[in-house]
Order: sequence, then structure tokens, then C-alpha cells
Amino acid sequence: MNPAPLQLHDIHLPQPVSWWPPAPGWWLVAVLLLVLVLGGLWWRHRHRCRTYRRVALSRLADLENRYHQAPQDVALITELSRLLRHMAVLHYPSRDCAGLQGEAWLKFLDQPFGDAPFSSGIGQALAQGPYQRQSHVEDPASLVILCRRWINQLPPVKPRRTP
Repeated sequence: MNPAPLQLHDIHLPQPVSWWPPAPGWWLVAVLLLVLVLGGLWWRHRHRCRTYRRVALSRLADLENRYHQAPQDVALITELSRLLRHMAVLHYPSRDCAGLQGEAWLKFLDQPFGDAPFSSGIGQALAQGPYQRQSHVEDPASLVILCRRWINQLPPVKPRRTP
């Protein structure tokens, strides 16, 4: 046995893997991360823009609970009117709603609805009720539901920045 000299070559290593361009999986991770960040920012902005609405609905639920504990029609009408006026001034320009009274106020409240529930329905109690010593609401639950409908249709408000 005569071993012939082997024709061996030196081992050549491949070029090192470069960090650019990244593998397709990393592109997917980057896109998903970007979508999550943008979605979170959008949700935060939307949540902040609807803060007034959530507070108003909470106050409305509180008014409804207080009315069920001690039914006083005049107090309910007064507080509902105050709440709707406050929300109107927050969500619309003051010149459009701040000084409205009576029928003009009811027509303003009717704007988002096609059936005019304030000027020709249960909402009429809000025009004169707060200014009377005694007032009677035929169906206070329907009035609260109508006010809830009006609050739910309010446009979002851009949050105010504090200095």
C-alpha cells in the first residue's frame, strides 16, 4: 500500500453575513411594530377626543340614578338642560349655541335627528321646564334616553393642551 499524496485544498470560509438587507422576517416585524405604534397613537387620540362624551354619559347616569332615588321632575329637567348646554358649548362654536333659548334651543338640539324629538316630542320639557317652579314630565326615562342619544352623536373634541 502506497498512499498517494492526497490533493487536499485549504478550507475556504464563506463571506460573513451582512446585516443589510435584513431577512424577510425582520421586515415583517418592523411593519407590525409600525402598525402597532400607529394604531396605539390613533386609539389614544380617539380616546382623548371622546373624554367629554364619557364624562357626560357618566353624569347622565348619575342624574338618572338620583332621579330614581328621589323623583323630582324640575330638578331632573334643570340638570339635563344644564348638561346639554355644557356639552353643546364644548362641542360647537359658542356663537352657535350659547345664547339660544326656547324654540331656538330645541331646534339646535334637533339638528342631528330627522324626527325633531326636542321641538315636537318629549324634549319640549327642556325649553320651559327649568324655569318653572313645578313641572311634570310624562316619561322621564324617554327624556333621559333622548338626551343620551344626543350626547352619543356629538362630534369628537380635540383635546386642549395645557401650557
